Amino acid sequence: MADVRHIRALCAAALGLLLLVAALPAAHAAGAGAGAGERQSTVLRGGDALYGSGGVRCTLGFNATDGTGVHGILPGHCGNVADSWYADPERSVPVGRTSGATFPGSDHAAIRYTGPDLEAPSEVTTYGDGPRRVERAVEPRPGMPVCRSGPASGRQCGTVTQVNVSLPGGLVDGLFTVDLCAEPGDDGGPVVSGDAAVGFLVHTPGDCGSTGTTYYQPVQEPLAAYGLEVGYGGTG
Repeated sequence: MADVRHIRALCAAALGLLLLVAALPAAHAAGAGAGAGERQSTVLRGGDALYGSGGVRCTLGFNATDGTGVHGILPGHCGNVADSWYADPERSVPVGRTSGATFPGSDHAAIRYTGPDLEAPSEVTTYGDGPRRVERAVEPRPGMPVCRSGPASGRQCGTVTQVNVSLPGGLVDGLFTVDLCAEPGDDGGPVVSGDAAVGFLVHTPGDCGSTGTTYYQPVQEPLAAYGLEVGYGGTG
């Protein structure tokens, strides 16, 4: 009888363990369900792709603040053809609306961020080396070492070659050039020197298989035009 009682006790213990293990996935699923119901934030940095109304796609140059809110800076030839901007190709995650644009002559625009769950730090995406903090803005000068970020060709580093140049045909002036190539999907991507914002891509004559010179809008002009500054401490 002792052996029978011992066997019954072992069976009861084994059954209890099986019931406990069977209950664990259900508890985990309930927790996952609660987490899935929470609203997810979107982090937007310079160098990230933006998708505008009317099928426009452009790259964000920099985030900047006017002291009351955060704006995005990008080329004017993008901003003057799209009113609304989104963080995804399906245009289901709203970012904000164009608040100002200048093109031709200069080539810059600003987006007023209105997305309810948007974080917009003063940083740029480097595509492989983590985000980089942007503390200030400087004017370009010949020989300045710079790095550029873009979603199509990633991160590249080179040197400012010319300042105060115009696009072929004179459509935009006051630009600078860098001895780097770019792909069409990089349009708007930021150029930095250390922790300083320098400008953003507005024109590439070809792609990385055909050219090694690209044109950039200096960032200090749109910062002054829209009353903005980089290097703020918040996340937007």
